[in-house]
Amino acid sequence: PQPRASPGARPGRPILIALDPGHGGEDPGAIGKRGTREKDVVLQIAHRLKKLIDAQPNMRAYLTRDRDYFVPLNVRVQKARRVQADLFISIHADAWIKPSARGSSVWALSQNGATSSAARWLAKKENDADLIGGVNLGAHNAQVAKVLLDLSTGAQINDSIRVGTQVLGEIGKINQLHKNRIERAGFAVLKAPDIPSILIETAFISNPQEEQLLRTAAHQQRIAGAVFSGIQDYFSAQPALARRG
Repeated sequence: PQPRASPGARPGRPILIALDPGHGGEDPGAIGKRGTREKDVVLQIAHRLKKLIDAQPNMRAYLTRDRDYFVPLNVRVQKARRVQADLFISIHADAWIKPSARGSSVWALSQNGATSSAARWLAKKENDADLIGGVNLGAHNAQVAKVLLDLSTGAQINDSIRVGTQVLGEIGKINQLHKNRIERAGFAVLKAPDIPSILIETAFISNPQEEQLLRTAAHQQRIAGAVFSGIQDYFSAQPALARRG
C-alpha cells in the first residue's frame, strides 16, 4: 500500500478518528447470560463516542459500520485507510469461560507474538470473525495479512501504545481494569501499516455485573467519555495534529 500523506501536509483538515464497532450482522460477537449481544453494545458505545468527537471543532469520527451489518476485518482496515484516518479504535466487549473474569483492557498490535496464552486465544477468537461472516480467503488472506504486518512500522506501534496508555488510564477511572498495562497480540483489525490502532475490550459481557452495566446508557456514556478523554490527551501531545482545524 502507498503511504499516506503526513498529517501536517493538510492544514485545516480535522483530526479524523475511525471508530470500529466489532462484529455485526450474522456475527453477534459474545453474548451475555441475559442475552446481551456484543455487536449491539459496542455499536451503541461507538455512536456515543462519535457524538463527543464530532462536537469538537477540530475532530471528526468515522464509523466502519453505523448499523447492524457484517464487515470483514480487512475491509474495516481498508475503510480507515481510505478516509486517511489519524487513529483507529476497535471497540469490543470481552468474554471468558469463567463468569468471574472482569475489567477493561486495551490492546495494541504485536509483531512478535502475544503477551500471554490468553492474548493469543482472544486474538484468534476475534480474527475468526471473518469465518462467521463467510469470508475465508485462505492462504491469500494470510499472505496479505503478513504483508500488512511487515509494513507496520515501529513508529505505528509506538504511537498505538502511546494512545492506548492514555485511553487505559482514563478507563481505569470509571471501570476496573483487567490488566493495568497495554496488552499485545496479532489482531488482524490492528494491522493498518500507517494508522495508530488500538482495540478496546470495554468489559466482560460474560460477567453478570459487567453485562448489566453495559446494558445501561449511563455506563455506555461513561465508557465513551473515558475513551474520548484518552484521545484528547494523546492528540494534545501531538502539536502538529492538535493545531489542525
